[in-house]
Amino acid sequence: MTTLPRPTTELSADEARRIALRAQGFLGAPDRRSGVRGVLRHLGAVQLDTISVLARSHELIPYARLGAVGRRTVEEAYWKQPSQPAHAFEYWSHAACVLPVEEWPHFAFRRRAYRARPHWNHELPDGTYDQVIKQLRTEGPLTATELGGAKRTSEWWDWSGTKVAVERALMYGEVVCVERRGWKRVYDLAERAIPPDLLRDDPADAECLRRLVGLAGRSLGVGTRADIADYHRLKAEQVDAVIADSGLVPVTVAGWSKPAWADPAALAVPPRGRHRTTLLSPFDSLVWDRARTERLFGFTHRLEAYVPKPKRVHGYFAMPVLAGGRLVGRVDPAREGRTLVAKQVTLDGRTAVPAVAGALVEAAGWVDCTDVRVERVDAPDLREALTRELARVLA
Repeated sequence: MTTLPRPTTELSADEARRIALRAQGFLGAPDRRSGVRGVLRHLGAVQLDTISVLARSHELIPYARLGAVGRRTVEEAYWKQPSQPAHAFEYWSHAACVLPVEEWPHFAFRRRAYRARPHWNHELPDGTYDQVIKQLRTEGPLTATELGGAKRTSEWWDWSGTKVAVERALMYGEVVCVERRGWKRVYDLAERAIPPDLLRDDPADAECLRRLVGLAGRSLGVGTRADIADYHRLKAEQVDAVIADSGLVPVTVAGWSKPAWADPAALAVPPRGRHRTTLLSPFDSLVWDRARTERLFGFTHRLEAYVPKPKRVHGYFAMPVLAGGRLVGRVDPAREGRTLVAKQVTLDGRTAVPAVAGALVEAAGWVDCTDVRVERVDAPDLREALTRELARVLA
């Protein structure tokens, strides 16, 4: 059993929330000079997902922190450009994520683990893996379709042997995704895409875990063991084994029933500055952990995209609204031509109306919409107030 050092710092729940907001890039002036790449390095992981409503989640995440950023800017920050070194790579972290390329060595523990155990239930025909590697070496970057076909049937899960092989090579670190083409991965050999010094670096598991635990703590600002483990989907025992040497310090947080750790740099300077008002992707690292979101904000949120429509409460892709350092509502958005449609809006009282209206109008401008229409507000008496406020902000 791990003996925990006695905490020396006591934080109020409000202090912990503000530390977390600053660590995630929502409190204080945004670092526009560093741009999207700066956001990625700051967060340590940006989750990918196929759902696209306003935009895809990996675009929504820098938008939420920096404001209007072009899709081309995001693409250039995440995926390798011709004749330029890679700045990022895709791999399994919290889920499928874009990660800063300098962290390539620290996922060696996971690459080794994948090599040591079977994966999925998909069959891998004899010789297919070697053939995929040979084809990439000979022909250069290719999609799974170009390698020989991504699926055997139209079912999303029914991968071809070629797709199984190239995804397995990605998990092993022999192949990387260098581009997204129509959301399809474009694969190339890691030896051509990852800088040689990073490719050769092969740290031991303990060093990898120590680094990732430290990074998770800094990206969170303050968190419990479960929070820290969830950030890169580590096991509790992996966190316990290295947290004492991770650079994080133990703290107590009022109202938290579990021990916590914090980034000492986050404790050194009180979190002050302007709060960002914005719509959040449900896959944003500020809110991707439901238990932590409830603890920090008293806000229960669930992605309902995979919930049968009759059972949805807040909508298909309900996006939390952040304002004043609080989560003040939800919006389930859609687009019809150049109109952003708020299909369903949930407001945390009348005081949330200006923030939600402002977040909707800003998001509309980002995706080149010129109007905003509200279809449903959970509190009918607030629908007129929201409509009036939208008209005022759009005027």
